[in-house]
Amino acid sequence: MKKISVIIPVYNEEENVGDLHAEITGTCIKNQYEYEIIFIDDGSTDKTTEQIKRLSPVTLIRFRKNFGQTAALDAGIKHAKNDYIITMDGDRQNDPNDIPKLISYLEENDLDVVSGWRKKRKDGFLKKFVSRGANILRSILIHDGIKDSGCSLKVYKRECFQQVSLFGEMHRFIPAILKIKGFEIGEMEVNHRPRTKGKTKYNWHRTFKGFIDMISVWFWNKFAVRPLHLLGGIGLFFLLIGSIFAVTTVYTFFDKSQDLSDTLLPIMTIFFIITGILLFVLGLISDILVKSYYETTRDSSYNIKEIIEK
Repeated sequence: MKKISVIIPVYNEEENVGDLHAEITGTCIKNQYEYEIIFIDDGSTDKTTEQIKRLSPVTLIRFRKNFGQTAALDAGIKHAKNDYIITMDGDRQNDPNDIPKLISYLEENDLDVVSGWRKKRKDGFLKKFVSRGANILRSILIHDGIKDSGCSLKVYKRECFQQVSLFGEMHRFIPAILKIKGFEIGEMEVNHRPRTKGKTKYNWHRTFKGFIDMISVWFWNKFAVRPLHLLGGIGLFFLLIGSIFAVTTVYTFFDKSQDLSDTLLPIMTIFFIITGILLFVLGLISDILVKSYYETTRDSSYNIKEIIEK
């Protein structure tokens, strides 16, 4: 009997939680899953909480205010008890009937994560356009191999989150974060349904914050365990430019006896040399902090899949 935990962040979805719960329950009973359904009420101002309290079986986690989808997912995942963790939206656009297909695909291909791909999206033009652009940019920066990272319908093995905490708008990049840690990632096409009740929570604020977090994931992927390579490299480049300005300044002053008070050469020399030194020192300090982080937390720069002893 497969054991699954279904994690659903909701915000002002009073018209959807009941029907969604019924769909998930029906899917779990049909497939003989041992299951728990965890709703995280992210500071709803309507009757979402009251509607969830009427449901059974259910676990309700209530936030004191709206902290965002990523925080809600993190709270739900940390509360989950079962082997497989399923995440999905609370607007009923994700289809619970896809859950068994995702689990089967994960098991058949020996994967740790399977992300849904909304190939035939039922969203408005603007939302699809922005999402397409974000996916292209993400594929350039992060290379996680996922076509539709914004799809909330995903299945994870429980061990994926033993050393991972979510923050910001990181929920879009969970597969990328896990891939950085060495987990096997897959994707399969899922059904996507139009929203029939409630209002969309999509806005440009989330898009902007998601872009900033994308840069953070890119940096973590490239330089998390070697920040000196980035900051030190830029620092050495600045020192090189500063040295060129310094040579030019000395040559101009002594060989041509030119008054340098009306030129930018001395200022540029000082600027590039000091900036280069500061960046290099910052790289060294960051390197020390990263080493201290890995030594004092449960996190590590590697992840062991299995140990075989014969």
